[in-house]
Amino acid sequence: MNYTRVYASIDLDAVVHNMEAMQRNLRPGVGLIGVVKTDGYGHGAVPVAEVIDPYVEGFAVATVDEALILRRHGFAKPILILGVTHPSRYAELIREEIRPAIFTMAQATPLSELSVQMGRKARIHLALDTGMGRIGMTPDESGADLASAIAALPGIEVEGMFTHFARADETDKSAAWEQYRRYLHFTDLLKERNLTIPIRHCGNSAAILDLPEMGLDRMRAGISIYGMYPSDEVGHDRVDLRPVMGLHSFVSFVKDVAPGQQISYGGTFTATEPMRVATVPVGYGDGYPRGLSGKGYVLIHGKKAPILGRVCMDQFMVDVTHIPDVDVDTEVTLIGEDGEARIRVEDLSALCGRFHYELVCDIGKRVPRVYLRGGRVVGTKDYFDDYYETQRSVAER
Repeated sequence: MNYTRVYASIDLDAVVHNMEAMQRNLRPGVGLIGVVKTDGYGHGAVPVAEVIDPYVEGFAVATVDEALILRRHGFAKPILILGVTHPSRYAELIREEIRPAIFTMAQATPLSELSVQMGRKARIHLALDTGMGRIGMTPDESGADLASAIAALPGIEVEGMFTHFARADETDKSAAWEQYRRYLHFTDLLKERNLTIPIRHCGNSAAILDLPEMGLDRMRAGISIYGMYPSDEVGHDRVDLRPVMGLHSFVSFVKDVAPGQQISYGGTFTATEPMRVATVPVGYGDGYPRGLSGKGYVLIHGKKAPILGRVCMDQFMVDVTHIPDVDVDTEVTLIGEDGEARIRVEDLSALCGRFHYELVCDIGKRVPRVYLRGGRVVGTKDYFDDYYETQRSVAER
């Protein structure tokens, strides 16, 4: 490993700890689906999937391409696409046995026709809208008629049915319980039509932590895999989660600043006394929030170094006047632990007004990921060999 500007550390032991902690909170017989969409919430879908594979019954992603990446890396367990899949991708789904979310006849009919043509079964999960207002069929008689008609199509196998809680991460769980009630009522409507769903799943991370009694056949673990609680309103005592991602950099320059000197764009910070200022070669181009300008801090030698002025696209400056022995290449912790001090993703989110899910998902391609087990580097992932392919270069092959 020779990353001298910035890297994200991914603690795979923490992932294992989180999976085992969640499993202990589930009722016997309830399995987990591991959600690894958005490249594993910015942590790396493939390395995370490798670690959680023994703990899950399958995986969930948001897009066809995310599912195909898992298949190309040899993952054989069921993969569910939680979003809408365009019919132009149906052949790939059928061929790779990837489960789409289906909730209209317009989606189901071409899937059925193609599966018959290919001589294969298309396994699907019905999406039910019990209150999220996003995608899914309605949990009423008409929705049950639709589900029954979809299930009767040739080449279609209804493997599962899911809904998504909109407010399970709130202290008041009444909205989540109402969605759960609607889901169960809909399953009763389906039974009246002789349709039984083998795999039923409602619960997200918030439900795994606070409402494990809602576990039916499966529950979907998302943000909790990565060591973050869905909100401050969910319980933090029943399931102990450990943060997975750290973000690290190195000082690129140190200088002495005289009183009256301004720092960064807009001159929003002016020194009022002699200061020592260090430059950190990270910025919002890496996904580090510009909203931390003049508010955030990093850790150097276990001490807080406040951000001075605005965070730039590729760099920002911090006050190290009170921190001895800071020089070029001194390590900087942007997320994680340094000695007794710690910066959590949630801390940065609170300071800059961004959602903590968003912050980790937005750590960009310029930031290599370094994977650790037992304190040792076991893998790395970066995009430095990214290659733009033109039609001419394809033709010249």
